[in-house]
Amino acid sequence: MRTRLVLAVAGWLLAAALATGAGVAVLGLFGRPLTGPAERPMTAEEIRVALARDTPAAPSAGPGAVPERSPGQATPDATPDATPVTGRKLITTAAGSVIARCDGGLARLQSWTPGQGYEVDDVDPGPDDDAMVRFESDETKVEIEVRCAGGVPVPRISHHD
Repeated sequence: MRTRLVLAVAGWLLAAALATGAGVAVLGLFGRPLTGPAERPMTAEEIRVALARDTPAAPSAGPGAVPERSPGQATPDATPDATPVTGRKLITTAAGSVIARCDGGLARLQSWTPGQGYEVDDVDPGPDDDAMVRFESDETKVEIEVRCAGGVPVPRISHHD
Protein backbone atom coordinates (compact mmCIF):
# COMPACT_ATOMS: atom_id res chain seq x y z
CA MET A 1 0.00 0.00 0.00
CA ARG A 2 2.81 2.39 0.89
CA THR A 3 4.65 1.60 -2.36
CA ARG A 4 1.54 2.57 -4.34
CA LEU A 5 1.34 5.92 -2.56
CA VAL A 6 5.02 6.66 -3.22
CA LEU A 7 4.61 5.70 -6.90
CA ALA A 8 1.47 7.87 -7.22
CA VAL A 9 3.20 10.91 -5.69
CA ALA A 10 6.31 10.37 -7.85
CA GLY A 11 4.14 10.05 -10.96
CA TRP A 12 2.25 13.23 -10.08
CA LEU A 13 5.50 15.16 -9.50
CA LEU A 14 6.92 13.89 -12.81
CA ALA A 15 3.75 14.94 -14.67
CA ALA A 16 3.84 18.40 -13.03
CA ALA A 17 7.53 18.87 -13.96
CA LEU A 18 6.88 17.82 -17.57
CA ALA A 19 3.88 20.17 -17.85
CA THR A 20 5.90 23.08 -16.45
CA GLY A 21 8.78 22.36 -18.81
CA ALA A 22 6.43 22.17 -21.80
CA GLY A 23 4.82 25.50 -20.83
CA VAL A 24 8.20 27.24 -20.54
CA ALA A 25 9.29 25.78 -23.89
CA VAL A 26 6.11 26.99 -25.64
CA LEU A 27 6.55 30.49 -24.19
CA GLY A 28 10.15 30.44 -25.41
CA LEU A 29 8.98 29.59 -28.93
CA PHE A 30 6.69 32.63 -28.93
CA GLY A 31 9.61 34.80 -27.84
CA ARG A 32 7.89 36.15 -24.77
CA PRO A 33 9.40 36.09 -21.31
CA LEU A 34 7.62 34.26 -18.50
CA THR A 35 6.96 37.57 -16.69
CA GLY A 36 6.85 41.18 -17.84
CA PRO A 37 6.14 42.71 -21.24
CA ALA A 38 7.50 41.09 -24.37
CA GLU A 39 8.42 44.42 -25.95
CA ARG A 40 9.84 47.57 -24.46
CA PRO A 41 11.07 50.80 -25.97
CA MET A 42 14.79 51.06 -26.60
CA THR A 43 16.77 53.50 -24.50
CA ALA A 44 18.79 56.21 -26.21
CA GLU A 45 21.98 54.34 -25.31
CA GLU A 46 20.65 51.08 -26.83
CA ILE A 47 19.81 52.99 -30.02
CA ARG A 48 23.32 54.48 -30.20
CA VAL A 49 24.91 51.05 -29.64
CA ALA A 50 22.71 49.47 -32.34
CA LEU A 51 23.62 52.20 -34.81
CA ALA A 52 27.32 51.96 -33.97
CA ARG A 53 27.26 48.20 -34.45
CA ASP A 54 25.48 48.34 -37.84
CA THR A 55 27.09 51.48 -39.28
CA PRO A 56 30.66 51.71 -40.57
CA ALA A 57 32.65 54.55 -39.04
CA ALA A 58 32.69 57.74 -41.10
CA PRO A 59 36.13 59.14 -41.94
CA SER A 60 37.30 61.78 -39.51
CA ALA A 61 37.57 65.34 -40.75
CA GLY A 62 40.20 66.14 -38.17
CA PRO A 63 40.23 67.95 -34.83
CA GLY A 64 37.74 70.76 -34.36
CA ALA A 65 35.60 69.67 -37.32
CA VAL A 66 31.89 70.43 -37.02
CA PRO A 67 29.53 67.70 -38.28
CA GLU A 68 27.30 68.71 -41.17
CA ARG A 69 23.59 69.13 -40.50
CA SER A 70 20.84 67.89 -42.76
CA PRO A 71 18.40 70.53 -44.08
CA GLY A 72 15.48 69.28 -41.95
CA GLN A 73 17.52 69.20 -38.77
CA ALA A 74 17.42 72.87 -37.88
CA THR A 75 14.79 72.32 -35.15
CA PRO A 76 16.31 73.43 -31.83
CA ASP A 77 15.35 70.32 -29.87
CA ALA A 78 16.72 67.90 -32.49
CA THR A 79 20.15 66.42 -31.87
CA PRO A 80 22.52 66.89 -34.83
CA ASP A 81 23.93 63.48 -35.70
CA ALA A 82 26.38 62.66 -38.47
CA THR A 83 24.64 60.91 -41.33
CA PRO A 84 25.79 57.30 -41.57
CA VAL A 85 27.04 55.86 -44.83
CA THR A 86 24.25 53.26 -44.85
CA GLY A 87 21.44 55.85 -45.14
CA ARG A 88 20.41 55.37 -41.52
CA LYS A 89 19.87 58.22 -39.07
CA LEU A 90 19.05 58.69 -35.39
CA ILE A 91 16.63 61.57 -34.83
CA THR A 92 16.24 62.68 -31.22
CA THR A 93 13.78 65.18 -29.76
CA ALA A 94 12.45 65.76 -26.24
CA ALA A 95 9.30 63.89 -27.33
CA GLY A 96 11.15 60.78 -28.47
CA SER A 97 13.75 59.14 -30.68
CA VAL A 98 13.48 57.56 -34.12
CA ILE A 99 15.86 55.45 -36.18
CA ALA A 100 15.08 56.07 -39.85
CA ARG A 101 16.64 54.68 -42.99
CA CYS A 102 16.32 55.01 -46.74
CA ASP A 103 15.98 51.89 -48.87
CA GLY A 104 15.74 52.42 -52.60
CA GLY A 105 14.57 56.01 -52.11
CA LEU A 106 11.79 54.98 -49.70
CA ALA A 107 11.73 56.15 -46.08
CA ARG A 108 11.35 53.55 -43.34
CA LEU A 109 11.22 53.91 -39.54
CA GLN A 110 13.20 51.06 -37.99
CA SER A 111 12.28 51.93 -34.42
CA TRP A 112 10.74 54.71 -32.37
CA THR A 113 10.85 55.34 -28.64
CA PRO A 114 8.74 57.97 -26.85
CA GLY A 115 10.46 60.31 -24.41
CA GLN A 116 9.49 60.52 -20.77
CA GLY A 117 5.93 61.82 -20.42
CA TYR A 118 5.09 61.01 -24.07
CA GLU A 119 3.43 58.09 -25.79
CA VAL A 120 3.08 57.06 -29.42
CA ASP A 121 -0.12 58.56 -30.83
CA ASP A 122 0.21 57.42 -34.45
CA VAL A 123 2.84 55.79 -36.63
CA ASP A 124 3.29 55.09 -40.34
CA PRO A 125 6.62 53.23 -40.49
CA GLY A 126 6.77 52.98 -44.28
CA PRO A 127 8.39 52.05 -46.55
CA ASP A 128 6.88 54.91 -48.50
CA ASP A 129 7.75 58.36 -49.86
CA ASP A 130 7.51 59.52 -46.25
CA ALA A 131 7.33 57.78 -42.89
CA MET A 132 5.90 59.38 -39.74
CA VAL A 133 5.55 58.95 -36.00
CA ARG A 134 3.57 61.24 -33.68
CA PHE A 135 4.43 61.43 -29.98
CA GLU A 136 1.81 62.86 -27.62
CA SER A 137 1.87 64.21 -24.07
CA ASP A 138 -0.84 65.91 -22.01
CA GLU A 139 0.26 69.29 -23.36
CA THR A 140 1.50 68.76 -26.92
CA LYS A 141 1.96 66.52 -29.94
CA VAL A 142 5.26 66.26 -31.80
CA GLU A 143 5.30 64.77 -35.28
CA ILE A 144 8.47 63.51 -36.92
CA GLU A 145 8.12 63.00 -40.66
CA VAL A 146 11.02 61.49 -42.59
CA ARG A 147 11.67 61.70 -46.33
CA CYS A 148 14.69 60.59 -48.31
CA ALA A 149 16.96 62.98 -50.19
CA GLY A 150 19.94 61.47 -51.97
CA GLY A 151 19.53 58.21 -50.04
CA VAL A 152 19.70 60.02 -46.68
CA PRO A 153 16.80 60.35 -44.20
CA VAL A 154 15.75 63.99 -43.78
CA PRO A 155 13.45 64.69 -40.81
CA ARG A 156 10.81 67.40 -40.52
CA ILE A 157 9.72 67.98 -36.94
CA SER A 158 6.51 69.82 -36.15
CA HIS A 159 4.85 70.69 -32.84
CA HIS A 160 1.08 70.83 -32.33
CA ASP A 161 -0.59 72.16 -29.19
